[in-house]
Amino acid sequence: MKTLVCTTPGQFDYQPGEKPAPAPGRAIIQIRRIGICGTDLHAYEGTQPFFAYPRILGHELAGELIEADGAPDFTPGERVTFIPYFNCGTCIACRSGKPNCCLNLQVSGVHIDGGMVEYLSVPSYSLVHGDGLSFDELALVEPLAIGAHGVRRAGVEPGEFVLVVGAGPIGLGIMEFARIAGGRVIALDINESRLAFCREKLTVAHTVNARSADVVDQLRSITNGDMPTVVIDATGSQKAINGSFQYMAHGARYVLVGLQKGEICVSHPEFHKREGTLMSSRNATRQDFEHVIACMKQGLVKPTTYITHRVGFDEVRDTFESWLDPSNGVIKAMVELV
Repeated sequence: MKTLVCTTPGQFDYQPGEKPAPAPGRAIIQIRRIGICGTDLHAYEGTQPFFAYPRILGHELAGELIEADGAPDFTPGERVTFIPYFNCGTCIACRSGKPNCCLNLQVSGVHIDGGMVEYLSVPSYSLVHGDGLSFDELALVEPLAIGAHGVRRAGVEPGEFVLVVGAGPIGLGIMEFARIAGGRVIALDINESRLAFCREKLTVAHTVNARSADVVDQLRSITNGDMPTVVIDATGSQKAINGSFQYMAHGARYVLVGLQKGEICVSHPEFHKREGTLMSSRNATRQDFEHVIACMKQGLVKPTTYITHRVGFDEVRDTFESWLDPSNGVIKAMVELV
C-alpha cells in the first residue's frame, strides 16, 4: 500500500505501508477522494498547532467501505465518509455531548496519521453513510460541517448581519450555512479574487476588502449604522483575529473558527462596553455532519463549486507547494484515487 508522508515541514515522501487488517470495532475504507484543507497546508508550512512530524496528512475523505466490525447499519461496498475526530467517550466534554472537543481528542491527519493512503482503518462509530452523494461531495462534508458548527455556535438568527472574516474553504462554508440560517452575510478578505468568488458563486451580497482604509465605515454603511451582530473568523491569522474585535456591534457574538499559535489581544474597555461574547468553535459533531448532508441533498449548498484544482494521488508531492501560492487561485484542491 502506498502512503504519502509529510516527513518535515516542506517535504513529502511516498512510502510503502501495510494495508490495515480487520480489528474489533474498526472499519476499513478504500480511499477515493482526499480534500486538501488549511490544516494540511499549515502542516506543510510548519505553522499548524498540535502537530508533530512525520505525519500522514488528510482528514477530508471519502471512499468505499471494505468491511466494518460493530457497524450493523453499514454494508461493504457503500460510499462513506467519517467523522475524523476520534474521542474517548468518558471525559467531561464527551459526557457533556461535546465529543468534538474531547480532552483526549485524536484528529485524523493531525494527532494521528490520516488519509493520504490507499486504505484507512477508522473506528466504526465514526462512519457516516454516503446517502447517495458522490465521492467529491462526501469529501467536502467535513469542512462544511466545521462551518455549520461555527454558525450553530453563533446562534445565527434570521435577518441579522453575519461578518465572515476569511473567504477560504472554511469561510465559504460558514457563509453558506449562515445564509441557510437566515443571516445576511458580509464577506471580508484581502484577496479580491476570493471576494469575487463569493459574489459570483455564492451570491454574497456584501463583500469588503480588508486592506481598504475604511473597513469600519463600509461595515457601518452596510449594517445601517449597527455593525455586525455576529463576527466569525475563518482566517487563522493573529492579525485578523485581533483586528476583528472592532467590527462587533454592541451585544455581538464573536466566534473563532480559525486557529493560530499566538495570543488574543483585545481592548478590554471596548469589548466590555459592547457586552461582547467571545467563543471558540472546534471541529464538528455528528449533528453538523447530518445537517450538511441534508442541505446537500436539498440543493441548498453545492460543494463541488469549490473544487478548483484536481490531481491524482501520484501527483500530490510535486503539486502541493503550488497550492500555497494565492496567485494560483486555489479554493479547494481534490485528490483522486481510483
